[in-house]
Amino acid sequence: MHIPPELRDGVIAIARAAAADILAVYESAFAVEQKDDHSPLTAADMAAHHRIVAGLQALMPDIPVLSEESKAIDIAQRRSWSRFWLVDPLDGTREFVNRNGEFTVNIALIDDGVARFGVIQQPVSGGLWHGTLGTGAFRRDGDVDIGIQVRKPATAPLRIAASRSHRNARTQALLDALVGSQAIACGSSLKFCRIAEGELDLYPRFGPTGEWDTAAGQAILEAAGGAVLDPRGRPFRYNQRDTLLNGEFIAFGDVAVRDSLPACAGRHE
Repeated sequence: MHIPPELRDGVIAIARAAAADILAVYESAFAVEQKDDHSPLTAADMAAHHRIVAGLQALMPDIPVLSEESKAIDIAQRRSWSRFWLVDPLDGTREFVNRNGEFTVNIALIDDGVARFGVIQQPVSGGLWHGTLGTGAFRRDGDVDIGIQVRKPATAPLRIAASRSHRNARTQALLDALVGSQAIACGSSLKFCRIAEGELDLYPRFGPTGEWDTAAGQAILEAAGGAVLDPRGRPFRYNQRDTLLNGEFIAFGDVAVRDSLPACAGRHE
C-alpha cells in the first residue's frame, strides 16, 4: 500500500498537535477519572482524541476513525470497514499520571486487517517514529527522516522490554528462564519503537491490551524488519473479531529468536 508523502506528513502533523494538547494538560494540576475497566482517563486523553479524530476526518473524510475513546461502534458497522484509522490518543495513561514521560500518541492505518502504516509520537521527548510496510521505518528528527532497523541477529544477551505498569508472573517467568537476558522497563508503545531501532530485542505481553495499543507499533516494527506474533506464530490482524481486545503476543526484532524460547513463552503451533 502506497502512502503519499502528503498523507504521511499530514498524520505526523496531527500527532504532533495532539502531543501539544497532551502536554498542556500534563503541565497542569489535572484530575484523573476511572473508566468502566478501571483504567485511568484524563482531560489529556479526550483533548488528544478530539484533535486526532477531527484532523483525520479532515485529511481523509472517506476513511472512518476508531479511537480508544470513541463511543461504542456497532460491530456490524466496523466489521464492514475495509480500511480505517485505529487510534490510541494517549497510550500509557498510567505513565502520564505517574509523570514519568513514557506515554505516546498512536495512529495506525488498517487495510484489510493489516496495520499498513503507523505513527507514534512521544510528547515529552518530542520523539516521533513512523513506518509503512514495504517502504521502511524511520525516526523523524525535526523534518529529517532517519531510517531504523531491528537488530539481526539478536545475539545474547537478549534485551527484553518489560512493561513498567503491567508486568505479571508469566512475564517474570520468561525473563527468569532466559538466563543472562536483560530486562529493561519501558512504558507504552515506546517498546515497539525501541525494538524497531535495534535497542531492544523482544517484548512479551501476556496480559490484556486493546487493538489501538499495538497497531501503530506493529506497523513500525514490521516496517523495520520485525514482527508481532500470537502464540501460534501468526501476525496480528485487526478488526477481525467481535472484541477489540488482543490476545497474547510477543513482539520480535529478530523472529528467529522464537525458535529458542522456553515453554513459559506460551508458544504452540
